[in-house]
Amino acid sequence: MSALATSVDPLSATFFALADPTRRAILARLAKGATTVKELASPFAMSGPAVSKHLRVLERAGLIQRGREAQWRPCTLEAGPLKDVAEWTGGFRQFWEANYTRLDTYLDQLKTEEDPK
Repeated sequence: MSALATSVDPLSATFFALADPTRRAILARLAKGATTVKELASPFAMSGPAVSKHLRVLERAGLIQRGREAQWRPCTLEAGPLKDVAEWTGGFRQFWEANYTRLDTYLDQLKTEEDPK
């Protein structure tokens, strides 16, 4: 994580972490249950250190937690920051609903013009 990302608020750190498709894919995998770093790395054509770097970004954003079981370090999803993102984006619901309502009205108008009865 860059120095900029470590000095920002938690929501910004979460968006920074979510900005990368590999990190989003890792989170999607962890939504199915805890797994090891090796299992998380297997679908990606990248080195182990590169995957570890992605995991550090996710960990600093509070999106994952790494445990310790003997020599294994299973990762688990921490969904709290995702809830904060959902709450923030939910604030735009009224905006999108108004746009969908206008789109529905426009589509109804087009149907009426195509099939006047």
